[in-house]
Amino acid sequence: MNLLIKNGLIRNNIEGYEADILIENGTIKKIGKSLDNKNNYKEIDVSGKLVIPGGVDVHTHMDLDLGNYRAVDDFNSGTTAAAFGGTTTIVDHIAFGPEGSNLHYMIDEYHKLAKEKSFIDYSFHGVFQHVDENILNEVRELTDEGISSFKIYMTYSHMLSDKEILMVLSKAKETGAVIAVHAENDGAIQYLRSYYGRLEKTKPIYHAVTRPDFTEAEAINRMIYLSEIAGYPHLYFVHVSTKKGLNEIVSARRRGVKNIYCETCTQYLILTEECYRKENNEGLKYIMSPPLRKQDDVEALWMGIENNDVDVIATDHCPFLFNQKLDGKDDFRIAPGGVPGVEERMEIVLTEGIKRGISINILIDKLCTNPSVIFGLYPKKGGLQIGSDADIIVLKKEKQKISQKNRHGASDYCAYEGFEIDYVVETTIQRGNIIVENEKLKIQECTGKFIQRINKKGKED
Repeated sequence: MNLLIKNGLIRNNIEGYEADILIENGTIKKIGKSLDNKNNYKEIDVSGKLVIPGGVDVHTHMDLDLGNYRAVDDFNSGTTAAAFGGTTTIVDHIAFGPEGSNLHYMIDEYHKLAKEKSFIDYSFHGVFQHVDENILNEVRELTDEGISSFKIYMTYSHMLSDKEILMVLSKAKETGAVIAVHAENDGAIQYLRSYYGRLEKTKPIYHAVTRPDFTEAEAINRMIYLSEIAGYPHLYFVHVSTKKGLNEIVSARRRGVKNIYCETCTQYLILTEECYRKENNEGLKYIMSPPLRKQDDVEALWMGIENNDVDVIATDHCPFLFNQKLDGKDDFRIAPGGVPGVEERMEIVLTEGIKRGISINILIDKLCTNPSVIFGLYPKKGGLQIGSDADIIVLKKEKQKISQKNRHGASDYCAYEGFEIDYVVETTIQRGNIIVENEKLKIQECTGKFIQRINKKGKED
């Protein structure tokens, strides 16, 4: 946990410079030029290579149990992939529990799933399945235990009504909790899925047809007005995928709505709905919700990153085997939703973003710093500064093609097969421990820890 990194091209969310980094007891002790190695610590010379904060992915689904299907990455294989991709902290969106479960039930289960099985540090978002006074009282209890964010759904079996959503938002305003929301109009989606199902239009492309951009935009709009009624609690939109959805957020901010945050994901910046037209059932690999969109949406999201309308780039990592996806070969509605992505995020976003002329500082902000600030991890995570955890990655500038053959998760396919990256994660360091070095796993012991997060009570953006 003591280390000296020499001659790095250091980049963070604000600036860039050349310097050394001295790490002691897992934290950054000094940053400066020509630092002395008087204690004879292990030394790494990274001349000519990028040194940036470890990635923070606040939207993963490790070991997610959907009932009929279970994600194939548990915390061990999933965080192995994350570490190879330069991500050193995740905040996982947990599964629903048995009917009637309270908030603590699945948090306790996930502590068991992750303990001593994760290579990187982790936390969890709580999840609402129903709302009553006892459930709402747990929000304060859990925030005191370091779980400072909770997810609600506007679709799926445990979706909340508008009344329940307002109850949750009001409690979030009181406690400072962040409410993450999956925003899609359930009624419209169910109608369209049934309508096209009756017409026997069930090929993968109809996954996109039955979840049009209007369904996302309407739900985002409704959530924003509910948040206004509740007095502007911290409201975080996960996996925003459309120009229309982003415009709703931008419009609300312009009229003075406070404390709303926008996340998008790697797949919505790189892939389009044309993937659903791939032959030999390959389109099933890309079934996820919300679905992949059009190129116009891709461009709007990149513009949103550049002008800071988008706050965070995450993954919604939720991998399955292709054989599981093939259950939907006659009807896309049967295929489990989700794709792998935790390993690809940092390299792809840096490559594509820099090609588009976006500052690396802005990209680091979305990949590392902003998610840490929003979800109560900063300044321990998400930055390179004295006193922060020594979560650091080293990237070399080298062209490489992403392929399933060089992936490290449990899925048997890669959503970004053949994508050429310009930046390759060479070394991943967590609290001074070298996890990956020269693109090889260097440790066997899972040293990842649960991170207690602070809430945003009393803080206004």
